[in-house]
Amino acid sequence: MSYAENSGPIAGISPPIPTPSSSSSSSTPHGSLRGTTDLLGGNSPQPDLSKADSAIVKNPQSVNGQDAEAELGLYLDFNSVKGEAGGPQPNRGGRGGTDPGPRTYAYEKLNPDLYAPPGTDAGTTPQFMFNMGLAHNRPGVGNMSGWARQQNQDVLPVAKSMAGVDMRLEPNAYRELHWHTAAEWSLVLKGCTRVAALDEDGKTYIDDVCAGDVWFFPAGVPHSLQALENGTEFLLVFDNGSFNEDATFLVTELMLRNPVEVLSKNLKTNTSAFDNLPKGQLYIFPGTPPPLNIADQNLTGPAGAVTGNESFTYHWSRQKPMTVEGGSVKIIDPLTFPIASHFSASLVTILPGAMREIHWHTTSDEYAFFIQGSGRITVYVAPSSSRTYDFTAGGVGYVPQGSSHYIENTGTGDLVYLEVLQAERFTDVSVAQWLALTPRQVVEDHLGLPGSLLERLPVEKPYVVAGGRNLTGMVGGGEAFVGGV
Repeated sequence: MSYAENSGPIAGISPPIPTPSSSSSSSTPHGSLRGTTDLLGGNSPQPDLSKADSAIVKNPQSVNGQDAEAELGLYLDFNSVKGEAGGPQPNRGGRGGTDPGPRTYAYEKLNPDLYAPPGTDAGTTPQFMFNMGLAHNRPGVGNMSGWARQQNQDVLPVAKSMAGVDMRLEPNAYRELHWHTAAEWSLVLKGCTRVAALDEDGKTYIDDVCAGDVWFFPAGVPHSLQALENGTEFLLVFDNGSFNEDATFLVTELMLRNPVEVLSKNLKTNTSAFDNLPKGQLYIFPGTPPPLNIADQNLTGPAGAVTGNESFTYHWSRQKPMTVEGGSVKIIDPLTFPIASHFSASLVTILPGAMREIHWHTTSDEYAFFIQGSGRITVYVAPSSSRTYDFTAGGVGYVPQGSSHYIENTGTGDLVYLEVLQAERFTDVSVAQWLALTPRQVVEDHLGLPGSLLERLPVEKPYVVAGGRNLTGMVGGGEAFVGGV
């Protein structure tokens, strides 16, 4: 397989490397495995610089906005680089230089703000991004049952409070009966899932949740997940950054790791009842189609069923979002989904060119999952550091408590992403609202902003701010904003 990347001589190697022909004497190696001390500096002749390899990049290409002032931080569309000779270059506004390699152009096109960072990026920060496309994908058992991949502190060390799992179940497949020491919050991404659970009081629960709906299981509550006839995919978020999907308590392992005599005594049955136990964990496995009428599977004991504010599911897909000038926002938190006592989330849609306003969260880190589209984020870390990242679908962003950030849509279609907090209520501090409601003299003395600007700032949170679709329009004398003065 060939990727768009640097080619030709590099590191003293000049591809293609000659190989012995099939007619040569057997497979006798040619050349030497090690050099001699004659090659040590001072022993070896000086290189002939007139014949030395060149690190000059010929005819480097710039994209629109790349030559603009670095502090403007315009989004650079490296996909517009024509041809593959040389590829994108890591410079902005005269800062940086060219790159002769080694490199793979696809990474640079996906991450232009890391490759040619805005001039406002400064200092050092932890790594704040990961993409599920880089995670190990663990397949289920059996034929076409599904898979799961995860992000935790092993791959994103800064994510101390939350971890995520992206799981796919093929039609009728199960995630086997299990429980965790961490609480589980989930957003259904595609299809429908039948969830079943038993709480510590013996109350049962069963429900069908579809794309856009949410479920929550407190730590220790055993539950099962089964895909309905069209399959399902969902995001799981856990309240422990070191959570490991492969270290879950499983019903199969529970049975296999206890003496059969004990199982017989506990369940009051002959030992032959356990002859057909699985030989190992089922994890994700094919299942029989569940009945369409969920009532056929609804079992209850003397304690009854989980109902009302104790419900483990919330049909969030039926909530209409609040529409604002640059997109839409809807929130779910314990005010409306009480059982998820410390999970709060917002589902945000950002129109092309618009942005989720600069903000921060006062009491929680933010777990961001990018569902569709592309965007970028700058995370400011006290006192004087920042880093800008680019995201595409499947991306995970993690922002520490108190660190300001925004999300700007850098694509041509809508950007959809999820924000998850460990909080009793979804809240944030809006920079625009803060400046609008701080005495003007104070803001002017601090920042030197004109009074005419302060008069126009919104006294209500904008959440999402509209912007020009041409992200480099300022190069031609345009503005980044719309609707301002």
